[in-house]
Amino acid sequence: MHTSYQPRTHVQTPYLFFTGKGGVGKTSVACATAVSLADQGKKVLLVSTDPASNLQDVFNMELTREPAVVPSVSHLYASNIDPEEAARAYREKTVGPYRDKLPESVVNQMEEQLSGACTVEIAAFDEFSHLLADDGIFKDFDHVLFDTAPTGHTLRLLTLPTAWSGYLEESTHGASCLGPLSGLGDKKNMYQKAMDTLSNGEKTTLVMVARPEESTLLEAYRASVELGKIGIEHQMLVINGVFQPYDAGDEVASVFYSEQQEALKEIPGALQQIRTYSLPYVPYSLTDIQHMRQIVSESPVAEVEITEESVDVEPLPSLKEVVDDFSAKNTRVIFTMGKGGVGKTSVASAIAVGLTEKGHRVHLTTTDPASHVADMFKDSRVHENLTISSIDPEVEVENYKAEVIANAGELNEDELAYLKEDLDSPCTEEIAVFRAFADVVDSEEEIVVIDTAPTGHTLLLLDSSEAYHKEMSRSTGDIPESVTKLLPRLRNPEETGVVVVTLPEATPVFEAGRLQEDLKRAEITPKWWVINRSLYAAGTKDPVLEARAATEKQWIRKVQNELSAQSALIPWGAAKNAGYEQWKVYIQS
Repeated sequence: MHTSYQPRTHVQTPYLFFTGKGGVGKTSVACATAVSLADQGKKVLLVSTDPASNLQDVFNMELTREPAVVPSVSHLYASNIDPEEAARAYREKTVGPYRDKLPESVVNQMEEQLSGACTVEIAAFDEFSHLLADDGIFKDFDHVLFDTAPTGHTLRLLTLPTAWSGYLEESTHGASCLGPLSGLGDKKNMYQKAMDTLSNGEKTTLVMVARPEESTLLEAYRASVELGKIGIEHQMLVINGVFQPYDAGDEVASVFYSEQQEALKEIPGALQQIRTYSLPYVPYSLTDIQHMRQIVSESPVAEVEITEESVDVEPLPSLKEVVDDFSAKNTRVIFTMGKGGVGKTSVASAIAVGLTEKGHRVHLTTTDPASHVADMFKDSRVHENLTISSIDPEVEVENYKAEVIANAGELNEDELAYLKEDLDSPCTEEIAVFRAFADVVDSEEEIVVIDTAPTGHTLLLLDSSEAYHKEMSRSTGDIPESVTKLLPRLRNPEETGVVVVTLPEATPVFEAGRLQEDLKRAEITPKWWVINRSLYAAGTKDPVLEARAATEKQWIRKVQNELSAQSALIPWGAAKNAGYEQWKVYIQS
C-alpha cells in the first residue's frame, strides 16, 4: 500500500512540474498541492499551461498569464497561460514575414507544419521559460508549480545545436511535427537556463500523475525514462484515484477494485524505484477549494453525498444503434478515434463483430502494440467473414524514418541528429502508421474497421505535402498512391464513418472536442461520438461510485447537446476484454 500523498511533507523543492496522460488529474493534484502549501504559509504560484484548464472555475476568478492573487487562499497566486493562443502568436511571428513573398501553397504548408501539438508545447515552454529564467520569480515565491510539463522529445529537440542554425530554414524533409523553428529566434540562452533549472534536483521535482490503470502507468514510465535521459531525475509518482470498495456486494465495485489492484501489481520495475504516493478515489469532483483541501487531508473520503442534478440525461442510443447505422448506410471505412486509454480498440472490436453478425465481410485492423484485439478473440469462435490484422507502429516508424533519412541527402552530424530527433515526434508515428493503414483500406471487398487514426493536422500535412512538393524542388518524402487515394475517401461521408470515443469526464471530453475541431479543419466530420465506461449507465449502488456517476451527467449532456450530431453510451465494464461471442450478445441486446 502506497503512502497517502501529503504535499506539506512530500514536497521538497521550489519548482514542481506535473505531467501525465490527459484525464489522470494533473490539474487537480497540482491545485491540491498549491492550496496545501499555501495553507502552510508558503508563498505559492500555480501556472497552468493546460488548454482544458479549469483553474478559473476552481478559484472562481478570471485568470491571465499575469500572476493574480487568489482571494480565497492566503499566499496563493495563479496564472493561466493559454498554449493555443501562445501557439497562434508563435505561428504568426514565424510565418507572417513570408506571406506576400512566397507562393500561397508554401505559406499554407508552413502554417500547417506549425499547427501540430508539438508546436503548442513549444509555445507553452517558451512562455514558462520566461518564468524559470527569471530570478525575480524565484525570489518572490517559495514554490512555483507548473500544471503540464513538456515532453522529453520537445526538450531534447531544443537542446540540439541544429535547432539554432540556418539548417532549419533550408530543410523541408516532410515529416516534421514542429515545422521550421525559426520562431525561436535568439532564445537559446533563456532555454538553456530553463533546462538547467529543470535538471537541478535541488530546485525541481517532476511529479508524474497516473491512475491505477495500465495505460496511464505505462505513460508515467515512458515520461520518467524519457525525461531522466536528459537529466531530469528528481521525480515522484502520484497514483490518483485508488479505490477502496464500500459495498463488497456491488458487482461493479468489486470488478472496479480488482482491476485497479491488477494494474498496480504490474507497475513497470523502473517506476517502482521512484518515490510513490497515492490519492484515494473520492465521491466528489475536484472543482472547488474545499474539495482540494479535503483530498490531501486526514479524512479524504468523508461522508458520501450524492447530489442529484435537477436536469437528468436524455436516454442515449447503445452501440447496437451505431452498428445498425453503419450497416444500413453500407459505410466502407470506419475509424475509432480518441485519446489514449478511452477504449478505442474495444469499441472498434464491438463494431466489427456487430457488422459481421449483420452479414457483412469485415476486416478489423489495429495498432495496439499489446495485441489486445487478438486477445479478445483468442478463445472465441471468430466468424468466417471477420478477418483481423495488426500493424506494428514501431516497425512502420522505423521503415518510414529510414526512407526520410535516405531522401534527405548529405547531412552533417548536427543536421542528422536534428532530423532523427524531429522524426521522433508524434506526427511521424501517425504518418507512418497511416501509410500502412492506407494499404489495408485499399481493399474494396470488405468493410475496414480501424482502431485508431491520425489527427486532422497529420492528414493536412499529408495532403499539403503534394502541393508543396510540386511548388518546391526539395524532397518532402514520397506520398504513396494508396495514401493519395485514401484522403478523398476519408472526406466522403458516403464511404467513411469516424467514431470519436471519449469518457464522461472533463478532460477526455475537452480533448475529444479539440480532436473533432482538428478533423473539421481537414474537412472530416465525425458521424458518432461514443461515451465509454460510464458508471452512470452501469447502475452501480456502491455509495462512492454512485456519487461519482452523478458527476458524469454534465459531461454526457455536453456531448449530447453541444458536441455530437449522434452519440451513444456504453456502461462501465461492458467494453473490456470481451470475446466474439460476448460482443455478439452485447451488441444484440
